[in-house]
Amino acid sequence: MDPYESPRALFAFELRRHRQAAELTQRQLGERIGYSDSLVAMVESCKRAPSRQFAELCDRALGLDGTMARLYAATTWRTAPDYLRPWLEEEQDATGLRTWQPTLVPGLLQTKAYAREILATWPGIGAEELEERLAGRMERQTMFNGEMPPDFTVVIDEDVISHVIGDTKIMREQLTHLLEIARHPQVTLQVVPYAARPHCGAMGGFIIAERNGHPYAAYAEAQPVGRTFDDRRLISELIRRYDAIRAEAVPFKQSLRLIEEAVDRIGA
Repeated sequence: MDPYESPRALFAFELRRHRQAAELTQRQLGERIGYSDSLVAMVESCKRAPSRQFAELCDRALGLDGTMARLYAATTWRTAPDYLRPWLEEEQDATGLRTWQPTLVPGLLQTKAYAREILATWPGIGAEELEERLAGRMERQTMFNGEMPPDFTVVIDEDVISHVIGDTKIMREQLTHLLEIARHPQVTLQVVPYAARPHCGAMGGFIIAERNGHPYAAYAEAQPVGRTFDDRRLISELIRRYDAIRAEAVPFKQSLRLIEEAVDRIGA
């Protein structure tokens, strides 16, 4: 377990360290706090998110002065906007993610400079809040560094790679990053060309979370803020839209060529 991978990984690492220092097995700790040893094991392996009650009971059982409760607070994305927190928790538990983005590079694939340009457009955002949100966005991307990153299927409109965000240097760096991360074994990237318009994706972007092949949550963009939902009927409708949009996309290798051509145009 790499404690620097994410706040949840740090919680898991510290829980195991303190449990072992107290010379307790997972079963013994579970008995003391009223949870099963399998749940303790899942928390320690980052397969299950801890709850506030779980953290507080661990503090009490292990004789700690609020250590686990403080670490738990770091796992709740407290610096993220209120509307986004429910989705961030779902995203961390997903084994698969499917997203459609018609205007911007998905947050999970943004470079730091590109993300800063996007986040800075929020009305009234201050320098400190901007840096906090930027750090949170970069932290989300650490999921691809873990032992079991989610399958990430990305479909973007050609406008995403053609519309320059910031300046040409920022945009060239972002497109180069897309080409690099497309080599990740868990990432599939496709582009819907301008020639495919009109299509049902014009209404806005969204992302669907899956666990072991079963869609269970989604986040849809809207104004002034997006929303997270788990309504099966709505998720089924999003899946239908996603499939229809992806049917308009060019294949993976051709999509990469479109991005390479966009890099060349910017560099020209």
